[in-house]
Amino acid sequence: MSATQSDVPATSSEDLAADFASFAASVDVSTLDPAVIDAAKTNILDTLACALAGSSAPAIAELRDLVESWGGTPQADVWVFGGKLPAHHVAWLNGGMAHARDYDDTHDAAILHAGVSAVPAAIAAGQLRGDASGADLIAAVVAGLEVTCRLGAAIEADIVESGFIYSSLLGYFGATAAAGRAMGLSVGEMVDAFGIVYSSVAGNHQVTRDASLMKRLQPGLAAQAAVAAVQLAQRGIRGARGVFDGADGFFRIYLRGRADTMRAREDLGNRFELLNLSYKPYPCCRDTHSVIDAVLDFQAEMPIPADDVESIRVGLTAPGYQMVCTPEEVRRAPRTIVEAQFSIPYAVAASWIDGRPRLENFTEDGIARSDVLELAGRVEGYVDEEIDRDWSRFVTPARLIVELRDGRRFERRVDYAKGHPTNKMSPDEFATKAVDCAAWAERPLPADTATRLAAKVAELENVSNLSELVALMS
Repeated sequence: MSATQSDVPATSSEDLAADFASFAASVDVSTLDPAVIDAAKTNILDTLACALAGSSAPAIAELRDLVESWGGTPQADVWVFGGKLPAHHVAWLNGGMAHARDYDDTHDAAILHAGVSAVPAAIAAGQLRGDASGADLIAAVVAGLEVTCRLGAAIEADIVESGFIYSSLLGYFGATAAAGRAMGLSVGEMVDAFGIVYSSVAGNHQVTRDASLMKRLQPGLAAQAAVAAVQLAQRGIRGARGVFDGADGFFRIYLRGRADTMRAREDLGNRFELLNLSYKPYPCCRDTHSVIDAVLDFQAEMPIPADDVESIRVGLTAPGYQMVCTPEEVRRAPRTIVEAQFSIPYAVAASWIDGRPRLENFTEDGIARSDVLELAGRVEGYVDEEIDRDWSRFVTPARLIVELRDGRRFERRVDYAKGHPTNKMSPDEFATKAVDCAAWAERPLPADTATRLAAKVAELENVSNLSELVALMS
């Protein structure tokens, strides 16, 4: 029997994949609300900036050496380092760069990163296509972000309960929507691409518990699989049909039915969940950001030397506590960069002593500082019953309780961390972040790289070919 799809229905109205396929294949800049276009541009620029800094992070050199050793048809550009490799390998490597510093976007309700799979997949697929424009990239990124964010918002089980990292798990589908739109897939081909990529879907939370460098490479694997899936779909390979709602579909097999499928479908194409993405002012796990804000606010009002602190307690949700406070001995004295990125004690101590956490706080030298580690040893997380009751399926708020050696006690609570849509980063804060990221690129870049990237993304609708944007990345 032929492997082509000519003798089977192109879509199934019963499965969410058909709805996503119709949406992703039809996204067009000309019909998008300006706010959605601006949000996509923000995500593209932020993801590219994060990739500049991530190019010098541990694991990236090793991955780059590997994919370069494989060689292959030159289809898409490796960011920062330059050179062309097969598009699916480039998507993995570029995605790894974008996530490596844990500086990228977060959907605070879904608890996931969306851009690190969607943007690299869209750009690699767009370059593979050859004539993809800036407008095509915007449309592709809108499709990818929306699919990932909608799936995340629909899931009722938290990361710790499920054992999955939703950034990569759901990023397979979002990246497929992005790559498929960038390649110009039809609705039927898009359905097949979702069905094909379902065979690859993965992404576990154990990598975070164990501080594995695979934490930063998992979303890139989603981008890699997506770029491969859309090419198979173009060649007529038929994918699974009951991708989400089938008897052995994603919702049952991966989530044991703990998802609201109607929420994933509701008002698709009219209401955009991607508008609820947050952006990070600090290069560490989003679950540490509320307490960082609390520390910075407290120190701005009443600067207190670390030596005057008797103890600090931080109240969190139960999932947040598991994510960034356990094992306690590891989080109080992180031995690796990933352990520090996911440590409330370290985040509190670094913020208390240095102010806003920067990339240098999450280096081998940074995490070895005795002054920071000494204070971190006096920081304790706990599950706050009130916060956990109201916010358990959300990036955790934080209750900061400070006890001073002179007996004074102070308390402060932050619910929405800086970067949330209700507490946005300013244009100046975004610009500062981009400049900081560019300075950490593995290879020297022109001093105005961040400014030029911002200018090119701002006019992306008028960019005739993605090569104009990609050229600025290396």
